[in-house]
Amino acid sequence: MEWSASVAETELKGEVPRRWAHTQGVARRATEVTKCLGKDADLLVAAATLHDLGYAPRLAATGFHPLDGARFLRDEHRADERLVRLVANHSFALLEAEERGLREELATEFPLLEEPLLLDALVYCDMTTTPDGDRTTAQDRVAEIRSRYGDDSVVGRFIRRAAPEIFASVERMEAALADQPR
Repeated sequence: MEWSASVAETELKGEVPRRWAHTQGVARRATEVTKCLGKDADLLVAAATLHDLGYAPRLAATGFHPLDGARFLRDEHRADERLVRLVANHSFALLEAEERGLREELATEFPLLEEPLLLDALVYCDMTTTPDGDRTTAQDRVAEIRSRYGDDSVVGRFIRRAAPEIFASVERMEAALADQPR
């Protein structure tokens, strides 16, 4: 899925450079955790590279980046269904979709994968990477998102609701990484 880096760069680099920096950091993080995923390692890296594609201004049809990015990947690139579903549902997107009145639309078009380790790995990569692509803790990332958007915004309400799930997901992934032979 080498094309994922080219697609992400084309759509994000010039238009939303900070989102591009975050995306590159998330992709780097994904390459560090692939040993836990076996045959799904490439899928994780591709999903990490494309997870915020929907922030590209020309793709922002609904203004909800997981849905916009997934639709673009499905409709324009005929991307692998699992990849599209990962992008659509990354980092507990169903909770934000609910805040936006889009939960049923997201869940119907892009059902959540029943692959907990893969989902946790993508949450881990996304939520331990700053907007500038650096490493951080999930707690600091959630605090940064709340500060940037404000607690009363759609994103603020979502991130407050999702925080316990995010922290649990990151903890599960850290445990999986700790269990790997060195």
